[in-house]
Amino acid sequence: MARLLRRMAPPSPTAGRVSAQALVYGIGTGSFFTANAVFFTKVVGLSAATVGLGLTIAGLVTVVVAVPLGRAADRVGPKVMWAAASLAEAACYLAYPQARGFVAFLVVVITLGMINVGGSAGYGAYSLNLYTEEERIAALAYNRSALNAGFTIGAGLGGLALATGSDTAVRLLPVFVGLVMLLNAVMILRLPDTAKPVQDPTRSSGREQRKRGGALRNRPFFAVSVLGGVLSTNQVILSVVIPLWLVEETNAPHVLLAGLFATNTLMAVTMQTMTARGTHTLAGAIRAAYRSAVCFAASCVVVVFTHGSSAAWLTIALVWLAHIVLTGAELFQAAAGWGFTALLSDPARRGEYQGVTQVGQTIGTVWAPAVYTYLAMNWHTAGWLAIAAIVVLAAVATPPVARAAERSLGAAAEPSPAAAASPS
Repeated sequence: MARLLRRMAPPSPTAGRVSAQALVYGIGTGSFFTANAVFFTKVVGLSAATVGLGLTIAGLVTVVVAVPLGRAADRVGPKVMWAAASLAEAACYLAYPQARGFVAFLVVVITLGMINVGGSAGYGAYSLNLYTEEERIAALAYNRSALNAGFTIGAGLGGLALATGSDTAVRLLPVFVGLVMLLNAVMILRLPDTAKPVQDPTRSSGREQRKRGGALRNRPFFAVSVLGGVLSTNQVILSVVIPLWLVEETNAPHVLLAGLFATNTLMAVTMQTMTARGTHTLAGAIRAAYRSAVCFAASCVVVVFTHGSSAAWLTIALVWLAHIVLTGAELFQAAAGWGFTALLSDPARRGEYQGVTQVGQTIGTVWAPAVYTYLAMNWHTAGWLAIAAIVVLAAVATPPVARAAERSLGAAAEPSPAAAASPS
């Protein structure tokens, strides 16, 4: 028991404070995610197709604004941007019950999407600046575990609101989330400030050149983000393709889906810190990317054997095994992403690099629901093997691209000849 308690303890008091905030945020957003489909259709009065269209439009807008909002986070300060985003998010959720019709819904979801992008850039830059190199990866992993725990609690609260069968309970749920976001903003403002990254005056010319070009001009870093997005498509398999496969192509009971999601959540809460070990170096981050791809591909192979299985117990065991292995892919991919972002971003412009990361990951994932669903449901065995091949190719391409990004960042930081010749 003592050993278990030590493992559950945060790596530092500061990480514990940030993780408490993550827990609160997860409770708020998790409660709404559980009931948002019912809220949009029953309260706002939209069809499922209209909801999907609005969310797609909002997603496209966030791609356009991600880098500018990241730059804004660098200018005003990551913590200020993060807290301001939480306050704005609270206003959006509080406005949800008054939304009626598609136009009002679209305004709210676009605004909320932009706020989430700005808040993510602020949080990402703040957390990278806050922790020392020695504790950074462990702290980020602990934060993510706390966030997943919050999602689980929030999902339970949302489920209770739905279980009442009351439209009033569902209508009041965004109000609850809005109040939680106000508390979240207060908790963010009470977190310790971070020192502004120190810039070497002898490298000012190189940094100014990089500033004019923008982080998007760092093509290898952008490519790393896109490849990371491809590796993160394990989420599409977890939340979309496997549930469809289980229902349409196997003899497993549908109630198994609840057990699968519970297993995923439990592993995400308890094993994220362990899978993140060693990713504070570029070699360690690359190893984690490889492990993620291996787990992803292995899960696809396991799923193949569930097609046509006549024994329900065997199908259940195989689907569960595939889900467990795929959750390993999720955990290793998250850890690899932290390592790449921490090591390959300009410390003076982390907000902007966070924006570039979001754009790259969106490009790497936006196609996956349609492509993976088509491959799995129409090509069956060949489709699952094709999905595995896509991920393996992304992992194979990651090491040379990551090393190119490392060289690109180093070259941009080198002083120009004029700067090197000037007196210090």
